[in-house]
Amino acid sequence: MLIDTMIGMIAAVLTTSSFIPQIFKAYKRKRLDDLSPYLMLLFIAGASMWLIYGIFKADAIIVAANVLAIAFNSTLLLMKVMYANGKVVKENK
Repeated sequence: MLIDTMIGMIAAVLTTSSFIPQIFKAYKRKRLDDLSPYLMLLFIAGASMWLIYGIFKADAIIVAANVLAIAFNSTLLLMKVMYANGKVVKENK
């Protein structure tokens, strides 16, 4: 394996996994009022562009990292909506 591929893989794992602690913290606290939705939306937009770039370049590392980054940030955004104002949104039955 080439050194540049290894560096890319390590960077992808570190960058992408950086969202996991925030997801667990939000789930535990049931609130995300201190996290800007604009940050998450801009990150999702940027990661989407990286994903498209990775597809064009046929770079599996870029594609995988950005699919996960989009999934993690989408999870945070969904949690932000669900936990809006410190209240968990419940379905009406």
